[in-house]
Amino acid sequence: MMWRIGLILLLLGTSVHAENYILQGDQSSRIYYKMVQKVTPSAGTRKLTLSYVIPVDFNSPTYQQVIKKINFQFTPQPDNRTEITDQRQNRIIKVVWKRATRINTTIEIVAENRVKLQPLKVKGDFPPLNLPAETNPYLQTSEQVPLDHKEIKTKALELTADTKTEFDAVQKILTWTINHLRYVLKPQKFGAVYAFKNKKGNCQNYSHLAAALMRSVGIPVRIVNGIALKKPYDIKLGKNILTIKMAQGRHSWIEVYFPEMGWLAFDPQNSELFVSNRFIRVEVGLDNNETRQDGLIRWTQKKGASPPVFTETIRADFNQDQVILTGKKTQYGPREILLSPQVEASFTKIIIKPDLPPAIKPVDLDQLKFSIPYIFGNLEFPRKIDFITAHTDVSIKDGIKGMRSNFLVETAEYVTTRGIQYAQTFILKHPMLVQEIGLALHCFNTSGQLWLELFKDDQGQPGEYLAATNILRLNRLPFQSGYDWVDFNLADLALGPGRYWIALGFTDGPIVNWFFSYGKPIGPSDGTRYKKIFDSSWSRSLNFEFNYRIKGLKTK
Repeated sequence: MMWRIGLILLLLGTSVHAENYILQGDQSSRIYYKMVQKVTPSAGTRKLTLSYVIPVDFNSPTYQQVIKKINFQFTPQPDNRTEITDQRQNRIIKVVWKRATRINTTIEIVAENRVKLQPLKVKGDFPPLNLPAETNPYLQTSEQVPLDHKEIKTKALELTADTKTEFDAVQKILTWTINHLRYVLKPQKFGAVYAFKNKKGNCQNYSHLAAALMRSVGIPVRIVNGIALKKPYDIKLGKNILTIKMAQGRHSWIEVYFPEMGWLAFDPQNSELFVSNRFIRVEVGLDNNETRQDGLIRWTQKKGASPPVFTETIRADFNQDQVILTGKKTQYGPREILLSPQVEASFTKIIIKPDLPPAIKPVDLDQLKFSIPYIFGNLEFPRKIDFITAHTDVSIKDGIKGMRSNFLVETAEYVTTRGIQYAQTFILKHPMLVQEIGLALHCFNTSGQLWLELFKDDQGQPGEYLAATNILRLNRLPFQSGYDWVDFNLADLALGPGRYWIALGFTDGPIVNWFFSYGKPIGPSDGTRYKKIFDSSWSRSLNFEFNYRIKGLKTK
């Protein structure tokens, strides 16, 4: 049987709206953090050297980190252990094993992190004047943050033309960066030039491009490497709630120098003048080629020998956690989410004009013939990757091989939590016969059942029920390493142009993660939602977009 549902709609969600949120309040947490790294050498491995950076206290007007306890444990004990402070004031531990052996490193940290978001008075001139000597290195060029790239320099000058204050210059650059780039987990290169030309990248690309643009016009910027923790937090937006979540793993952000306030943290992916207290700050430098000492492994080996096997697991417990944040959406700013405290400064409110979609004429689905295979959705994610063993890249220099932790992180949500249901929107621009819907999932057990429900849109939330897919039993799914498409079949359902929702249903205790992309690469900003068991509506939204695909037929 073929079901036909025709909608007469404007394409809500394809319009471009500002996603700038002004926040007020604070976060205060006591975090127990534990990282376990294991190195298993091959038969031909000889001398092994590991490096780690000791996190230190950091204080700014918006973000404070206090390290209350830190402990390194090595098994077996190294033959040599030294501690140095490098030219960027990073405290580095180097440990050496003269003979190859299986090594376990356990790092335990207790950190008290706080974010305080109150109105900030920012008065600095642009370009900033009377900069202290400590900022000089962070105005220099580097391989990943080049200042001699003509197009990047031209863009920086264009963005900051007629700008009078430093904050105005910074927010113009950051708004452009967020609008210009799309997040991907595995870019081919990590520098500013790749991001500028290809309009995509990971956290390193975002940081390097923002830094290159700012340094090009005389604003000191340093690259920060640290750890992002996956514990979500809520921002109250009137009657609605915006939930912010990162993946757990290594992350890169920046700090910008303001003469009257010092170094302030920015995450070029989604925040300015602060980072959340879900970040642990570890290492700083000119770029990520320089900030690579934390977790660096070096070794020598016989010719033709295989490299060591390296795994890294992270655990973080929030023994105390208080979050009181309220937000207000503005009518200016970038298309993707940007979080900021209130700023009392002279700056330009950048208004992005919406791309108004064409009006859609009534559709008589009974008169249409669907014959052309069609697939669309948020399709890009790393398939079948084991994230525990995939956190490394290898380089060779002067006969010494090296392996460093990278920034490939598992961006996924546990979506079969009892009492919570998740939904993802999709938008049809033309009529389609929907036959199959796939989700990027990883199933951790074989018990339970999954299915999908389809809904019409009702003012940006799931509304009228339309249909349900078949029920999948997890014990009949083949085992897969990492994430892959899990497809749900749908009786031929003809849909007219418009906005719809997919909601995941489950029963009998399945344990399933659903992969997501940072930002909203395909759909609207309010297009990923969840509700708790006692919620009367889908008023809770998420800052990311789940990976999904819609398969079927369209008309000629």
